[in-house]
Amino acid sequence: MFSFFCAKPANKLTVNGGRHIATCEPEETLLSAALRCDIAISHSCRVGSCASCKCKLIKGEVKELTDSAYVLSQEELEQGYILACQSVPKSDVEIDVILGEVTAQLAVKECSGVITAQQKLTHDITHLTISLNESMNYTSGQYAELRIPALSSAFRAYSFAAPSGGNQVEFFIREVSGGELSPLVHSRNLLITPVEMHGPFGDFYLRESDAPIVCVAGGSGLAPIKALLQQALKEGVTRDVVFYFGARTQQDLYCTDTILALAKQWQGRFTYIPVLSQEPDDSPWSGQRGLVTDALSQGLTGAEHAYLCGPPNMIDAAIEVLKTHCVQSANIHFDKFISKADLVAA
Repeated sequence: MFSFFCAKPANKLTVNGGRHIATCEPEETLLSAALRCDIAISHSCRVGSCASCKCKLIKGEVKELTDSAYVLSQEELEQGYILACQSVPKSDVEIDVILGEVTAQLAVKECSGVITAQQKLTHDITHLTISLNESMNYTSGQYAELRIPALSSAFRAYSFAAPSGGNQVEFFIREVSGGELSPLVHSRNLLITPVEMHGPFGDFYLRESDAPIVCVAGGSGLAPIKALLQQALKEGVTRDVVFYFGARTQQDLYCTDTILALAKQWQGRFTYIPVLSQEPDDSPWSGQRGLVTDALSQGLTGAEHAYLCGPPNMIDAAIEVLKTHCVQSANIHFDKFISKADLVAA
């Protein structure tokens, strides 16, 4: 009778035929266990939406937390593919997986710091600047897990909003209704408040190529795109860029001066196109209106490499537009900004 009170045993995770070994704690996902043991599995959203962490189950059984049919093809499901971020082992497990190229080069670390600047950019986006007690090296486009102990015990994932450099990091945090952390970030004075960080994570970054770049961002998805392009400018990238930013109204546009300054310094052609979906008809706005994906379809040749960041619906629609215009799937890179509320709505 006492066996009911015994702790569940940990399960062994074997990656790529024994190249890497990890231990999964009870109710821990394969992705979390791998990252905790410094196994650099490619990943992005961590909530089962982007499929970056898909892997092939070779041996063992897993409990899937969400329906992977939403993001995996029927062929992949028949071949035994699962999502590492949504799979909890029920036994010892062996998987084959693509290891993250960038994540593998940058060790995940824990560090602390304090908030040194806090600025509201729009009605629902706050810019935080944090000074760390030690530098955190990352590639522009990646993200970190941030916790503010004075507000919440929860860690939340946010993309870096500026290139790596020194002990200072920046984030754009969008207020999510019902969220445990973001509403407090938006409403309280947090200057000199201590923070804790884990990172870097993710494999969203600018790939080397001579192909033209098309970027699409929405909301706080501007953060990694801006950082990625600022880093490219520092490195002397000369590829042509078209940057679409989707917003509801003019009040939802931000960092416009920063982007225009970036465009002015860019060594190739750089076109910035804000698109407003809910701007009043009688406003003096002379820019593009409608959905950002409608604007995206106007200038594609099929030769572009695409970088997309923002809400899941926007990303999914943009991918369809890109594929319709013959942009190859291998050249479409994205980071879906998804919350628990998004998953419930789905």
